[in-house]
Amino acid sequence: MTLDAIRTIDSADVAGKRVLVRADLNVPAKNGKVTDATRLERLLPGLQALSRRGAKVIVLSHFGRPKDGPDTENSLAPVAAELARLLGTPVALAPDCIGEAAARSVAAMKPGDIVVLENTRFHKGEENNDTAFTAELAKLGDMFVNDAFSAAHRAHASTAGLADLLPAYAGPLMMEEIDALRSALEKPERPTAAVVGGAKVSTKIPVLMNLLPKVDKLIIGGGMANTFLLAKGVAVGKSLAEPDLAATAREIMATAASRGCEIVLPTDAVVAAEFKAGAAATTVPLDNVPADQMILDVGPASVAHLVAVIGACKTLLWNGPLGAFEIEPFGAGTFALAREAARLTRERRLVSVAGGGDTVAALNAAGVTSDFTYVSSAGGAFLEWLEGRELPGVAALARPAA
Repeated sequence: MTLDAIRTIDSADVAGKRVLVRADLNVPAKNGKVTDATRLERLLPGLQALSRRGAKVIVLSHFGRPKDGPDTENSLAPVAAELARLLGTPVALAPDCIGEAAARSVAAMKPGDIVVLENTRFHKGEENNDTAFTAELAKLGDMFVNDAFSAAHRAHASTAGLADLLPAYAGPLMMEEIDALRSALEKPERPTAAVVGGAKVSTKIPVLMNLLPKVDKLIIGGGMANTFLLAKGVAVGKSLAEPDLAATAREIMATAASRGCEIVLPTDAVVAAEFKAGAAATTVPLDNVPADQMILDVGPASVAHLVAVIGACKTLLWNGPLGAFEIEPFGAGTFALAREAARLTRERRLVSVAGGGDTVAALNAAGVTSDFTYVSSAGGAFLEWLEGRELPGVAALARPAA
């Protein structure tokens, strides 16, 4: 896959054309109302630019996980209404994404109009990447724009299949995501550091192995760090850990050493007997974790060391928290490092790229999301890119034009 071969929609002639835009409208909603419009807000500039250029903008997306065809719960109606509110312009909802109903909605469009087609997952052909279903979608457009990096890890009809039937381009949000990840992984300013946290090593082994040859410092946090500490002979009490992966952790540390990558682990910890808000917590050296307590955050000495580590780096990639940040008082370590990374970024001393659901939630809680160089709106796609896997939706855009 040659990413440089991806064509962007910026210079394409879209005036009067029916442009099928694969967006990610799969946003949180409750009782018919969108509860978090972040993904929609990030789509607005791309949709507005196409509308201003005279395109007939036809938005495609999945929503939820419908099981047996159309249902009210998984309709895109509330999302289309919220998109219209954010855009400040009418947005029609077609009653289907294929067939006569969809065709009528598209035929009624004028240049500059925006229409949302109903949930693509109301048809089994979407997730099966069925050629007949894809062909029906393609009838509605003259060109295809994929602006949904967060769905690009799926080889579905609307994420990959359409690129084989229509002239295919990447939208601005897609390119933002790709460019940010490439800047952190392919040709970063060095030295580079990566923070990889989370509950279990087992879920992040491919990420760790892919990052080892690409970063100079690999900071491991969360429950993952406990498994590495176990592998080094440190007793971690009742802490979340995976003893059966201790040998794997040792292999990862040996590989890192052979490739000149320093693995950075905590030096002290915040421990408690219970994992609950307001639990009595103490800070202890790592050689003194009580047998009846669990590690729930990194301690101040660890934070000071991590601050020094990223302070000596030029590029930072972040995926996963350092501790159980969702519950007081176990977010202090994550928030402190996030704020330092934000400060360095504001001072133009650090390029900081972050992604993953827990990571974004932690940065939001720390109040620093807008200060990072780039925060990905993707979840699974971001993680698969970190694993070094080819994303079908991106690969489809990189193929030579038919």
